[in-house]
Amino acid sequence: MVKILFATHNANKTKEIRAVLPENYSMLTLDDLNITEEIPETADTLEGNALLKAQYLYNKYGQPCFADDSGLEVDFLGGAPGVHTARYAGDECDSEKNMQKLLGALSGQANRKARFRTIIAYVDGKEQKIFEGIVDGSIALGKRGTEGFGYDPVFVPDEADGRTFAELGLDVKNRISHRARAMQKFITFLKESTK
Repeated sequence: MVKILFATHNANKTKEIRAVLPENYSMLTLDDLNITEEIPETADTLEGNALLKAQYLYNKYGQPCFADDSGLEVDFLGGAPGVHTARYAGDECDSEKNMQKLLGALSGQANRKARFRTIIAYVDGKEQKIFEGIVDGSIALGKRGTEGFGYDPVFVPDEADGRTFAELGLDVKNRISHRARAMQKFITFLKESTK
């Protein structure tokens, strides 16, 4: 069994990733390790933040580890909120406020094209790897659905017949989401590296 550490406190992300991790991998999170401090995310890119978190955890425990950072990029807003996605409406990381601010910024706008990007950074002491997942879509006119987390009630992926992530359910979302796509690349790498 290969032990791997995931730099997150987010129970929703943990659930999504545990559902797709290969059977021969055992994953521990920051909560499992009783790490309560927030790892600084001071980089100006998703790639930079993911690497900061993964390297922090590797330096502390010396175990293979990975971290992710995701961003919602809205065309009309010049790619914002981007790296500031979680704190778009302020430092408290309030999803409801974030969605309301986004819907307000797009009020009356016809161009609602957007994409979600996830970067997964992996550090094992020998190498650093980056894996990217992207899903194109648009921002709904209002919130719809009860599943998922974050911006899921307002993000409509192109291949979802007009439904938001929050209307799709976890099984479908886990097949097409930005995080799922980055994880598929990461898992392929893990399987290859343990052959």
